[in-house]
Amino acid sequence: MVGRRQTQALKRHSRKEQRERKHRVLSQGTPSVTARIADATVIKDGNVFFLTRPDGTVPCEDGHGFGLYYHDCRYLDGYEIALGGEALDALGVDARRGFRAVLQLTNPDLRKTSGELVLAKEQLGVQWKRVVDGEGRALHELLRITNFSDAKIDLPLELRLRARFQDVFEVRGLLPDERGEASGPSWNGARLRFSFTGVDDVTRRLCVHFSRTPSQRHAASARFRLRLAARETTELGVSLHVEESPRPGRCPRHDGVERIERELERSEGRWLGGATRVESDSLTLNAILERSLLDLRMLRSTLHGEAYVAAGIPWFGALFGRDSLVVALQTLAFDPSLAEQTLRLLARMQGTRVDRKRDEQPGKILHEMRVGELAAAGEIPHSPYYGTVDATPLFLILLERHAAWTGSLELFRSLEAQVELALGWIDCYGDADGDGYIEYESRAKDGLVNQGWKDSGDAIVRAGGELARPPIALVEVQAYAYRAKRALARLLERSGERGRARELRRQAERLQSRFNRDFWCAREELYDLALQANKAPTRVAASNAGHALWAGIATADKARCTAQRLMADDFFNGWGVRTLSARDRSYNPIGYHLGTVWPHDNAFIAAGLRRYGFDAEATRIFEGLFHAARHFEAHRLPELFAGFSRREYELPVRFPVACHPQAWAAGAMPYLVKTLLGLEPDGFEGRLRVMRPVLPRFVDRLELRGLRVGNGAADLRFRRAKPGRVEMTVLRTEGGLEVRRG
Repeated sequence: MVGRRQTQALKRHSRKEQRERKHRVLSQGTPSVTARIADATVIKDGNVFFLTRPDGTVPCEDGHGFGLYYHDCRYLDGYEIALGGEALDALGVDARRGFRAVLQLTNPDLRKTSGELVLAKEQLGVQWKRVVDGEGRALHELLRITNFSDAKIDLPLELRLRARFQDVFEVRGLLPDERGEASGPSWNGARLRFSFTGVDDVTRRLCVHFSRTPSQRHAASARFRLRLAARETTELGVSLHVEESPRPGRCPRHDGVERIERELERSEGRWLGGATRVESDSLTLNAILERSLLDLRMLRSTLHGEAYVAAGIPWFGALFGRDSLVVALQTLAFDPSLAEQTLRLLARMQGTRVDRKRDEQPGKILHEMRVGELAAAGEIPHSPYYGTVDATPLFLILLERHAAWTGSLELFRSLEAQVELALGWIDCYGDADGDGYIEYESRAKDGLVNQGWKDSGDAIVRAGGELARPPIALVEVQAYAYRAKRALARLLERSGERGRARELRRQAERLQSRFNRDFWCAREELYDLALQANKAPTRVAASNAGHALWAGIATADKARCTAQRLMADDFFNGWGVRTLSARDRSYNPIGYHLGTVWPHDNAFIAAGLRRYGFDAEATRIFEGLFHAARHFEAHRLPELFAGFSRREYELPVRFPVACHPQAWAAGAMPYLVKTLLGLEPDGFEGRLRVMRPVLPRFVDRLELRGLRVGNGAADLRFRRAKPGRVEMTVLRTEGGLEVRRG
C-alpha cells in the first residue's frame, strides 16, 4: 500500500512531469523531433490528410510523421505493401492535384529462399491510385496490377497496417504516448476495424474495407493470392474510413475511386474559376501560381461549420490566428471571401476573459485551436490557446484591407464590438506597463516563451547569443499596431466617426516617433529585433526589421538603410532574406528561426521595399523565390528552407521537417505578384490604382483575368515595353470599375 507521503510525492512528481511535458510542447526549438518529411507525398481534402514516403508506404515503425490524420489524430501510422515477401520499387508519383496521388510501382527480383529466381524485376506494373475524401472522411484506393511478362504468375500480395491513434503532439515527439485504451484489430469478412478510446472519452475508429475478401487474415494484415495470366490486369480496392463517435457506426463499403475523383475535380475547377487568374509568358511562373492556389484549396478546412485555411501539413493542420490572417491578406486580390470567413471565425473565438492557463485576455485573437484528444482532455491548453502577440493587430489590418478591396463596410460594422475589444487589448493588456509598446511575457505557467511569428523557444536572442529576457517588445509587432490604428482610422472616418479616427491617427504618430527613436540600431544600420526586459535592446539583426517597412512605420532615411542592410550578403542568400544575419552569433542556417529562409517573411519584406520605392530590391526577392520554387517538387514552396548561400549550393537546401503545403508559403508568390504589379484598391470609389508596375526579368507579358475591386472587375495586361518600363493595357472592365495608373 502506498502511504500518504508517498502519494503526495507521486502527485508532485506527476505535476512536475506534466509541466515539463507542456513546456516541451509550447517552447520547442523545432516543430517536430521526428524523422525528415521533406520528400513526403501529401494529399488532403477537408479535414483529412495523408502523408506517405515517395513509394506510397507508411513505415510500420516509430519516429516518423507519415500517416492518415483527422482532427489532430493520426489514425493510421503504418501501411506497407509486399509482393512475394518483398517491397515494391517506386518509379514515380503524381500528387499535383492535392486530393489525389497516383503512384507507379514495379517488382524487384523475386526469389525463393533457395535463391531460385521466381520473377525477374520489372515484369509487373502496379498503379496505386488514392483519393482523399474529406466529406466522407475516407481514403479510397485502387491498386491496378498488370502482368507484362509472357508467363503466368502466382504470388502473395500482402498489405500490413498499424493504427495507434496518436495525437499530433505525440507524433511530433513532444509528449509521451501513455494514454487511452486500444481495442482490435478485429476482422469481419473483408473488413478490418481498429478502435481506441482516449483520455477525452471519445472513441476513434479506423475501418478498412477491401473490395475482395483476403485469402489470409492476420492481426493487422491482409494477404491476397495474385494469379495473373500473361498480359492480364487485376484490381484491388481499399477504403479507409475514420470515425470519432460514442458508438461504432456501420463500416462503409469500398467506394469507387473514379467517382469521388470526378467530384473533387469539379470542386477544384470551381475553386480555380472563382479566383483571379494569372497568365504570363513564363510557363514556370504559371505553374508556381497554380500550385499556390491549389495548395490553398487543399488546405481549406472547417471548424464549427466555418471554412478556414489550415496553417500547414502535417504539424499545423489546424486553425492558427496569425497564419490564417496572413494568408487571407496575401490572397485578397485573388479571393476576398477567404478574408471574410477568417475574420468571422476568429472574431467568434476572440478572448473574453483573463485565463492565465491559456494566455487568454479580453479582446485577444487566438494563437492556435486544436480539437484532438489531448486538447479536449486539458493535457494541452490549445482549446483554444491565445499565446500570440501579433494576431490581434493583424486582425484589424485584414479587416481594413478587406473593406478596401470589397468597397463594403458591412463586415466592419458587424464586427464593431470585436474591433473595440481588439483595440482595447492593444492599449491595455498588450501594453501592460503603459510605455506605448505591445510586449509579451507568457502568463501561462507553461505557455509559449516567444509569441511573435518566430515563436520557437530559441528564436529571440541577444547579441551575445543568450535568450532575450521577457517582457519582450518585438519590432514587427509595434509596426503592426501602427498600421492597424491608421487602417482603422480610415474605416472610422468613412463611418462618420471622425473624432475617433483623429485620435487613432495621433496615437499612431506618437508610436512612430517613439519607435524610430527606440528601435533603431545604429551599429547594425537597421531596426533592432526587440526590446527586452528594462527596455534593453537585443542588438540583433533579423529579418523582422523588414516588416517595419511593410507596415509603413519607418522613416525614409531608416527605410533606406534597412533596405540596403537586408539585401546585403549576410542576409540575402540568393534565394531570399534569411531570418537572421549570418554575422550574428546565433546564426544557424538550419535553425528553425535562426537563419533559414521563410517565403512569407520575404513576401512581406518585398512589399515593404516596394512601399518605399526600392523596386529593384523587391524584384530581386521575387526572382530568388521563383528560382527556389523551380527546384522544389511540383513547384511548391515549403514553409521554410535552409539559409545556405546560393553560391555554396546550386539548389535550395531543404529543412528536414518543414510543412508542405503550408498556407502562408502558398500565399507568398500570389502576394508578390500583386506587390510587383502595384495593385492598390479603393473599392469604395470603384477604383483601382496601379502604382509603378514592374515585371521580373524572365517575364515580358502578364495578364490578370477577373480581378475584383468593389462591385466591379477588370482584365489587365502588363507588357515590358523597354528596359525599366512596363506598359499596362485595360482589356476589359465591368461594374463601372475605373483603372488608373499612378
